[in-house]
Amino acid sequence: MSTSTPDPDVNETPTGLDAASTPEAGSTGSTSTAGGTDPTTVGAPSDDANQGLRGDEVEIESVVDPTTVRRAPRYKAFFLTGALAGIVLGLAVGISWLVSPAASGVLKPGVYLSVIVLGATTLTTLIAGALAIWADKRSLRR
Repeated sequence: MSTSTPDPDVNETPTGLDAASTPEAGSTGSTSTAGGTDPTTVGAPSDDANQGLRGDEVEIESVVDPTTVRRAPRYKAFFLTGALAGIVLGLAVGISWLVSPAASGVLKPGVYLSVIVLGATTLTTLIAGALAIWADKRSLRR
């Protein structure tokens, strides 16, 4: 159940106009309503709408400089690179530690390898994200 109110029906007539005062598609000539206004001018757009711009809108050419290109980093590429580097680094460190004589008493070597790989992956992904943020801030300064 939604507590929000539905949008008004697009086929409804606007408030202030009744069905009798709106001009029919095939009718010609002007019929005046009880208020004395011409029904063809009631819904006519203003001069601002004819220009295509509202008061708070500006033309895009006046804001954007086409000679300046912002070279923002792609975050997905940074995170994927960091994750892959972490997996490779974690596997290398974990396997080299498990082969060493210091790991001879480890009961479940797979758990230790998994923890090392996950820790290295998390660390390198966070570092890659920090580098992406740094590159994004740097692209804004130029």
